[in-house]
Amino acid sequence: MTIHRINPCQRWSDITVFNGIGYFVEVPEADLSADIKGQTAQIFTQAEASLAKIGSDKTRILSATIYLTDFANLAAFNEVWDTWFPEGTAPSRACVKAELANPDYLVEIAFTVAAGTQFQ
Repeated sequence: MTIHRINPCQRWSDITVFNGIGYFVEVPEADLSADIKGQTAQIFTQAEASLAKIGSDKTRILSATIYLTDFANLAAFNEVWDTWFPEGTAPSRACVKAELANPDYLVEIAFTVAAGTQFQ
C-alpha cells in the first residue's frame, strides 16, 4: 500500500495518509497574540484546508489529541470545539496539558481522519 506524504520536508509532512487514514497536526499560524478561542479558530480554519487536500471534511475526523498549555483554557476551548462540529459528528478525543514548542502557542491539535476515496 502507498504512503501519501503531502508537502514533505526534512522534519515532517503536512499530512500523511496510509490505507485511507490521514494524520496531521495543526498549530495556530496567523496570530499568536490571540487568546485560546482565537488560536483554536485559527487551527480549525487550517484543519478545514488540510482536510480538503485529502478529500475529507470535519465530519470525517476520527480522533483528535488536544494539547493545551493551561487547563484554565479548557472551558473556552470547548466553546469553540462544540460549535465547530455539526451535531453528532464529534470524534473521540484526548486532552493533555503540555509545554509546546513555541511558548506563544496555547493549543495544538493532532488529527486522525478518514481520507477521501482517492487515498483508499
